[in-house]
Amino acid sequence: MNPEIQAINERVKEESRFVDRIVGEIGKVIVGQRHLVERLMVGLLCNGHILIEGVPGLAKTLSVRTLAGIIALKFQRIQFTPDLLPADLIGTMIYQQHDGKFVPKKGPVFANIILADEINRAPAKVQSALLEAMQERQVTIAEQTFPLPEPFLVMATQNPIEQEGTYPLPEAQIDRFMLKLNITYPNKKEERAILDRMGDGHIPPVEVVIKPEDIVHAREVVSQIYIDEKIKEYIINLVFATRTPKEYGLANLENFIEYGASPRATLYLAQAARAHAFLRHRGHVIPDDVKSVGLDVLRHRIILTYEAEAEELTSDDIARKVFDNIEAP
Repeated sequence: MNPEIQAINERVKEESRFVDRIVGEIGKVIVGQRHLVERLMVGLLCNGHILIEGVPGLAKTLSVRTLAGIIALKFQRIQFTPDLLPADLIGTMIYQQHDGKFVPKKGPVFANIILADEINRAPAKVQSALLEAMQERQVTIAEQTFPLPEPFLVMATQNPIEQEGTYPLPEAQIDRFMLKLNITYPNKKEERAILDRMGDGHIPPVEVVIKPEDIVHAREVVSQIYIDEKIKEYIINLVFATRTPKEYGLANLENFIEYGASPRATLYLAQAARAHAFLRHRGHVIPDDVKSVGLDVLRHRIILTYEAEAEELTSDDIARKVFDNIEAP
């Protein structure tokens, strides 16, 4: 192996030791949901945000709150409702009578981890206020600009049922999310474990494993993880196959894809693959890293035609066919 890659491998093994400790601590509280926990860590390590779709009661909030406690991060849950205003999210200027001045009152968005619960229940102007904070990592109140704390992660949830009275996120805004996860019910064995552990209403305590500055440092290590030229080409081929499927031997998908994945998908696939390798204590990316995160990166970036909907095809189905047909190095 190349000496430089060997050195990166050794460094990643050393720097990623905390990963197993975090998973162990979360395992004290959360039964199963390994995929969700790993993707939350990918988001933190890549400075990317996460959109989650799942029915209520699947421990989404508890998972994020527990992770925040383990990393000593400030956690804030915001319930999105139709009457929410941007000022309720980012803050506003408050008049002080004693000196006749306006002072900023910061909103709940000034935290390390934000759980935007049912983001599609709030009107577009509130969604835009949050998405601006996500993109710019800063908030403007009146004429003053305030940086958001580091690390800063938004985990937004959408309920796949009860779509009445909601404001769906436009495709351009959904594209800002690095990952979109579909969370499903636990299996029978996991549900029994949940009953045994949480049946008395008691949540086990967790210990602080690392500090926020350790996550910022780990991001620098993740950015140095080696990606071979063939892996980069593989990522490009995957993304381009969603735009021009016919050129990649997928002519049968051409009538089902309205728009393919954006260049953000290319960047996020590479970043998420690096983070996935870090979670596996490796200093280099392999094709399985790309495949593991691929669906979560692509599913909300492939816009389907009416024909696809008529055939009851989902973006997951399309993405899987792309992965099945594009040869991995």
